[in-house]
Amino acid sequence: MVMNRISLSGLPTGPMWARRGPLLLLWLVALLLPGLAVAATELDAIVAVVNDDVIVASELRKEIDLVVPQMEQRGTPVPPPDALERQVLDRLILKRLQLQRAEALGIQVDEAMLERALESIATRNGLTLDELRQALEAGGVNFEDFREDTRMQILTSQLQNQEVVKNIQVTDQEVDRFLEKESSRLIERTAVRLQHILIAVPEGADEAEVERARQRAQTLVARLRGGADFARVAAESSDGRQALEGGDLGWFEMAAVPSLVSELAFTMAEGEISDPLRSPSGFHIIRMAEIRGSGPQLVTQTQVRHILIRTNELVADADARRRLEQLRMRIVGGEDFATLARANSDDTGSALRGGDLGWLSPGDTVSEFETQMATLAAGEVSQPFRTAFGWHLVQVLERREQDTTDEVMRNKAREAIRQRKATEEIDLWLQRLRAEAYVDIRLDRLARE
Repeated sequence: MVMNRISLSGLPTGPMWARRGPLLLLWLVALLLPGLAVAATELDAIVAVVNDDVIVASELRKEIDLVVPQMEQRGTPVPPPDALERQVLDRLILKRLQLQRAEALGIQVDEAMLERALESIATRNGLTLDELRQALEAGGVNFEDFREDTRMQILTSQLQNQEVVKNIQVTDQEVDRFLEKESSRLIERTAVRLQHILIAVPEGADEAEVERARQRAQTLVARLRGGADFARVAAESSDGRQALEGGDLGWFEMAAVPSLVSELAFTMAEGEISDPLRSPSGFHIIRMAEIRGSGPQLVTQTQVRHILIRTNELVADADARRRLEQLRMRIVGGEDFATLARANSDDTGSALRGGDLGWLSPGDTVSEFETQMATLAAGEVSQPFRTAFGWHLVQVLERREQDTTDEVMRNKAREAIRQRKATEEIDLWLQRLRAEAYVDIRLDRLARE
């Protein structure tokens, strides 16, 4: 390996070299090899072997440089260097295994998809792409590293969807059970009422004092989850200012929820008890006492029917449009839309129903179709228009205001269950991927050397 990197083009030739050359070459290699080996160890030593691939020290350092600013931004304590290295290396190994699996399945992320994802990230943060780059660089994150990390996230998401998520099934019985127990998690929250217990930790407390406070808080959480009355426990045990009010902090608009519990306020169910939360003042226990949510989900639904003409090698855009223009003239002239749809529409599912698509809510169809539908009065027939599916002729039959709260809640419940199952199944899938792979971690070996 080292000799491949040494240029021999400047060595002498001739009879003398023929006799002494091999010995001189061995001498040169012996002279250079220790320095080259040390440099290789320091610059890019192999820290792990993953099947037929390797992870080198520079990759590990680059990933650490990407992870640490993210941890600091979230307020997550950065572990000691040895623990951090091992944690990040484990993450790199899982990334490499998933990359290998994606390559085997032919899954790729092209430049256009990556650019769209980066622009979306920038937009969500109220930035342009250039401003996102500047913000990352100012925070100590190399933009190219962030770019490739984003590519990897998209790739693993596509892989996990193909290998795991698409196979997850959610039954109506599971949705019913979820709504019975946890429907409050799904309400669009406008305000929450919180109860609070504080186990104070004195400023400058040593590790033993902190640990005693942590254990005391965990004991209280166990009692509360076992059925103990929160207000009574708060009055007896809390060091907070509202202890004698049962720890009741009152109502908070969602934008005004204390930062310590801002994320939990959106996810906790009514009556749920949090794990102990650490802050400079001590350990906090939060109970979600009540939730106020938005009212019924009223939406305007439209009942429509359509005729679809698909384009292909034999049917050009102009031909499809001309056919629909002729059909529209016949409908306006008094012929029955349903009869013509059954005879002419390429959407075989709706054609059997005379083109009827049923009641559509906002977002149920593509934007071009929805725009055309919104401009029509009841009974009116559109001009021919194009979508990704082909050319359409649409007639609006009726509109109504519909309370979709139950439907929305069931859809939210189904998605929440799917996400829970996905998290569990992906973890198991990653464990299997790791167990079936050849992985040789060399961090400890390098440290000894």
